[in-house]
Amino acid sequence: MTAVTDSTATPGSTKKAGARRSTLVFAGLTVALVALALVSACLGQVPTSPAEVIGSLLHRIGLDLGPMPAHPAGDVTLWQVRFPRVVLAMLVGAALGCAGALLQGVFANPLAEPGVIGVSSGAAVGASLVIVLGGAFTAGWAIAGAAFVAGLITTALVYALSRSNGRTEVVTVILTGVAVNAVAGGLIALFTFVADPAARDQIVFWQLGSLGGATWEIVSVVAPLALAGIGAAIVLAPKLDLLSLGESVARHLGVDVERVRQAAIVIVAVLVSAGVAFTGIILFVGLVVPHLMRMALGPAHRRLICASALCGAATLLAADLGARTLVTNADLPLGMLTALVGGPVFFWMLRRTRASQGGWA
Repeated sequence: MTAVTDSTATPGSTKKAGARRSTLVFAGLTVALVALALVSACLGQVPTSPAEVIGSLLHRIGLDLGPMPAHPAGDVTLWQVRFPRVVLAMLVGAALGCAGALLQGVFANPLAEPGVIGVSSGAAVGASLVIVLGGAFTAGWAIAGAAFVAGLITTALVYALSRSNGRTEVVTVILTGVAVNAVAGGLIALFTFVADPAARDQIVFWQLGSLGGATWEIVSVVAPLALAGIGAAIVLAPKLDLLSLGESVARHLGVDVERVRQAAIVIVAVLVSAGVAFTGIILFVGLVVPHLMRMALGPAHRRLICASALCGAATLLAADLGARTLVTNADLPLGMLTALVGGPVFFWMLRRTRASQGGWA
C-alpha cells in the first residue's frame, strides 16, 4: 500500500507541473526584461522618469498619452543615446544566450560556450589587426566588419581542421578550438606589442567590451542577424532533442548528425560574430545563462533556447546598467563585469549540480 500511495505523480500531473514552471519562468524573464529596459532608459546624466520614458515612446508611435521629458534634451537623449543602447544590449545578450544553449546542446556538454569554436578570439584578431593598421582603417565600421569576418573565418577554420573522414567528433572540435584560440591569443599579443600606445589602448578597450557606441545604425545591422540566428536555432531545436539521446539513436531516427552540427556551428558563428563585432568580447553570458535555464526548465531545447535568449537579454541589460551606474561619470568595461559576476555564479551552479545530481543540469 505504501508503494502505491507514494507514487502519486502521473505523467499528466508531471507535464502540467512542467508547463506551470515554464510559464512562471518565461513570465518572470519577460517582466524582468521590461523592468530593466525601463530603468536603464531612465538613468543617466539627463534625469528622466519612467512616466516620461513611456510618454516619449507613446508619442513616437502617434499616441498623445503620458508626459514628455521635462528636460530640454530629454527626448533627444532617450532616442539617440539610451534607447539604441538598451535595444543593442537586448539583441547581443539574446544572441549570446541563444548561441550558448545551441552549442551546449549540439556538444552535449554544459561547459561548451561560443568561445570554444574560436569565434570570439577570431573576432578579436580581426579587430586588433585593423586597429594596428591605423589610418582610415580605424573607423568603427571597419573594425566591426573585420571582427565579424574574422570571427566567421576562424570558426570555419576550426571546423575544417576538426574534420576527419568526412565527420567531426565533439572532442576533436573542442581541442581544435583550444589550439586555434591559443594561436589567436598569440596574434593578439603580437599586435598589442607592435602597436603604438594609442592603438594598444584601443585594442585592450575593445577586448573588454562596451555598449557605449550603440546607435540605431548599428542596431539595424545586428537585429536581422540576431533574430535570424535565434529563429534558425529554434527550428533546429527538435533535432537537438533527438541528438541528446545519443548519436546512434539520432541517426536511427533519421537525423543527419553531421548536418545538424554544421548548421549549429554556422548559426553560433553568425550570432556571436554579429554581437561582438560592435561591442567587443563579452564573457560568460553564453556559458552561464543556458546552464541556469537548463536547471530551471530541463533539457527540452525549444523552450531552453527561447528562455536563454530572454535571460541573456535581461542579463546583459543588468550588466550594462551596472557598467553605467556603479562608478559616477564612468562607463565600466562590460566584459569585466560579466566575468567578475559570471565566474562565481557558474562555480556555484557547478557545485550545486554536482551535489544534487552528479551530472549536468
